[in-house]
Amino acid sequence: MGKRKKSSRKPQGPKKNEPLPSIFTCLFCNHEKSVSVKLDKKAGVGTLQCKICAQKFQCGINYLSAAVDVYSEWVDAADAVAQEDQAERQNLGSGSRLSSSRPGGSSSRKEIDEYDDEDDDRGGGYGGEGIVDDEEDDYE
Repeated sequence: MGKRKKSSRKPQGPKKNEPLPSIFTCLFCNHEKSVSVKLDKKAGVGTLQCKICAQKFQCGINYLSAAVDVYSEWVDAADAVAQEDQAERQNLGSGSRLSSSRPGGSSSRKEIDEYDDEDDDRGGGYGGEGIVDDEEDDYE
C-alpha cells in the first residue's frame, strides 16, 4: 500500500535555461568580454573576433555547435601552435649546441653515418701501411 501524495506540494514551472555565452576573454590580449562569436549555420562556419586586438579565427561547425565550441577550438588551435613553436625552438637550440661543440661543425652522428661506406668498415677500401704493429717498433 502506497502513501498518499501530500497536497502541500505546488507544481513547479519549467526550468529556465540560461543561454550559453557568446562573448569570451581573449587569449592574446587578455581583455574580458572582448571576443565575440558568430555562427553561420547555413554556411557551416563559426567566426570569432577580438574587438581589442583584432584577432580572428574561423572553423567549421554543424547544426549542434554553439559559440563555446568555436571558442574551445580556438583555444586548442592556439595551444597546438604554441607547442609546435616550442618544439621547433628546442630543436634549433639543441642543434646549434652540438654543431658548436664538435670540430668540423657536424651536428649529429646520424649525418656522419649517412656518408660512411660499409666497405670502409670491412678494411677492404684502404690498402696503405699507415698502421704498424708494436712488434716492428724499436724502443731500444
